[in-house]
Amino acid sequence: MTNFLNHQQILDKCERINEDYEINPEVFDRILDDLLNTEKDTEEVILEGFQRLLSEVDHEIERMEDFSDMKPNCFMGCAFCCYFPIVITRMEAKMMFRSIEAFDEERKRSIFQHWDRYFDQQRGKLQKAYAMDYEEPETKLEYKKMNLPCPMLNPETQLCMAYEIRPIPCRTYLNYSDPQVCAENHMPKEPFSYEFLYTYYFGAVNELIQILYENGEDVFVDYPMDAWSYDYLPAWIEKWREGTLDEA
Repeated sequence: MTNFLNHQQILDKCERINEDYEINPEVFDRILDDLLNTEKDTEEVILEGFQRLLSEVDHEIERMEDFSDMKPNCFMGCAFCCYFPIVITRMEAKMMFRSIEAFDEERKRSIFQHWDRYFDQQRGKLQKAYAMDYEEPETKLEYKKMNLPCPMLNPETQLCMAYEIRPIPCRTYLNYSDPQVCAENHMPKEPFSYEFLYTYYFGAVNELIQILYENGEDVFVDYPMDAWSYDYLPAWIEKWREGTLDEA
């Protein structure tokens, strides 16, 4: 039988991380150095950097878990967190869509067909979601109550259709307690968020694009404006599908 951590045990371990664990930003810097010293073309450098920096967040979480002796109880097909609002920059959205375009044809077709159904079936909820101010503290709960799934969630398998490029909020929300709490509560107190790692990831992504941009490379984004333009992930997908992603 699995021994789940209770809320206080999780708080104690997280406090230990806060007090005693030191993140080494050089691990992100080394990825940049490696990429900028290759002969690969600019788009390949950007997309590889995007995915490697996202993956490095996973590795950093694993190091913190080892440090605090915690293992998440999230499992394949457990998608309760896939109903939270996901807000990303236009720059991240463009890198995400370029990465999807590089998927094999069958995988792309599956995603695009799913989107055709999704945006038709979820139109009412999406309009309500887009009207919500993502900066307001109550928005997260109100959004979750709508039961609006992420557009990347496969409704049959309950798996992410673009798992390797899923955004930071999807990677950093983990449950070390009984996973049933996620099924029974919109915003359970037990799960822990490592979303503070976004600062390290995005700082490195931004630095990569900035260096390439200042070197006169075609970075396929409107830099720096795209780096500071935020919206819900479904909204970016709709704009991309409509061909209006570059419009202010």
